[in-house]
Amino acid sequence: MSDTAKLQIAGKDVEYPVLKGSTGPDVVDIRKLYAQTGAFTYDPGFTSTASCESGLTFIDGDEGVLLHRGYPIGQLAENSSFMEVSYLLLNGELPTQDELTKFESTITRHTMLHEQLATFYRGFRRDAHPMAVMCGVVGALSAFYHDSTDITDPTQRMIASHRLIAKMPTIAAMAYKYSVGQPFLYPKNDLSYTGNFLRMTFGVPAEEYEVNPVVEKALDRIFILHADHEQNASTSTVRLAGSSGANPFACIAAGIACLWGPAHGGANEAALNMLHEIGRPERIPEFIARAKDKNDPFRLMGFGHRVYKNYDPRATVMQKTVREVFASLNVSDPVFEVALQLEEMALKDDYFVEKKLFPNVDFYSGVILSAIGFPTTMFTALFALARTVGWVAQWNEMISDPEQKIGRPRQLYTGPTQRDYVPVSQR
Repeated sequence: MSDTAKLQIAGKDVEYPVLKGSTGPDVVDIRKLYAQTGAFTYDPGFTSTASCESGLTFIDGDEGVLLHRGYPIGQLAENSSFMEVSYLLLNGELPTQDELTKFESTITRHTMLHEQLATFYRGFRRDAHPMAVMCGVVGALSAFYHDSTDITDPTQRMIASHRLIAKMPTIAAMAYKYSVGQPFLYPKNDLSYTGNFLRMTFGVPAEEYEVNPVVEKALDRIFILHADHEQNASTSTVRLAGSSGANPFACIAAGIACLWGPAHGGANEAALNMLHEIGRPERIPEFIARAKDKNDPFRLMGFGHRVYKNYDPRATVMQKTVREVFASLNVSDPVFEVALQLEEMALKDDYFVEKKLFPNVDFYSGVILSAIGFPTTMFTALFALARTVGWVAQWNEMISDPEQKIGRPRQLYTGPTQRDYVPVSQR
């Protein structure tokens, strides 16, 4: 017999089944609560509410665990590629060599954008934020690819999924090129997914671009580490938009808009800005002391995490990657020295250890992206590029779920009760 949760409300006793997942906390099924009691639950931010059933990603923040389809993120980041992880998230299993080759070929042949979209870019101001451009362009894809917007057709859903994953690097690279006044570069089919993006971003038509394998591997790891992260704000936005039957391009544009918020996608930029504020390694003790001072609003950005109450499992991989990139690019910027020394001092400080304020993935990714040459305005755009595969996989899972209904959160109403209209002459 399954467990039940008992609730007494307004003198009435009701019972609700307790659902068990393959791992993680039990879930009280309250779908009949309103019908049986006339009451709702109150959960601002939905932090204690499961909005869906999913088999994609599992997080245990207390233990520092992140699994994609059961595979630990550390193993995937060390041994896999972003294309392989993308296949895993979309299809549920790691691909065979033939399946991976076919998938990579499919993605590669969808990387070009409709030529008229180049004109669309020129409608933006030169100083437009890349995320503003990406919101607009991704939303506009539905105006160009009518043959993959029928969400009832599994084949069209998969074509749209492939198109979004494939075209996002091209869209992001073109947003960067437009901002700096350089010509757009077409994709090259003989390069990897990540190598192609680097060339489209930093290459110029006047000469051949040589992909640095260390940088390529580091960026590929960053993409893997940001591919999916369970039911976060932007993923929930994609699912909510999709629950209405909106086309996939509109849903992903909605996710990009949500990710743009500084509380979600801007953390690595905030961490880098903090490192610039510290400026020199000898100033680190001063800022650590400020972070400990309850009366000082300053806090160390890139340390601790809302979900992970232990070490961020994604940060472990980046800790090694940041040193590889610095060595390959011969980085000597004092900001990067600040990052390395701050990490070392914080990991040894009892205050930070006791409060479990460990460096998170944002602390390292911002430093690496800056070393590679990306301006901070592109950081969130890169996050969106990587997270697209998670959004697309979550959207596909939602569309295929027979239990899925259109999203309709309830509220605790605290406004005026009913009152009669008074003509303006009598007010």
